[in-house]
Amino acid sequence: MAQRPKPEEIVSKLRQVDVLVSQGQSVAASIRAIGVTEVTYYRWRKEYGSLKSDQVKRMKDLETENQRLRRAIADLTLDKLILQEASRGNF
Repeated sequence: MAQRPKPEEIVSKLRQVDVLVSQGQSVAASIRAIGVTEVTYYRWRKEYGSLKSDQVKRMKDLETENQRLRRAIADLTLDKLILQEASRGNF
């Protein structure tokens, strides 16, 4: 299986399609030129189409931080439940 492109690469490919279309190529031919399927192109366009490269990097950084914080909250919640059970003498 091929490695997934990084968000910055996706934005670059979307811009390539924009340039090719502005030069007169059809959308379908432009999508083929970047080496993806139309389904992939439109999924990327929906997710990344309005973003610039720096915004994509910032979004991915925030998603990573969000995941880290969710794990921390889950760990703390579990610790709290364990302490509550222990304080009731149910261990």
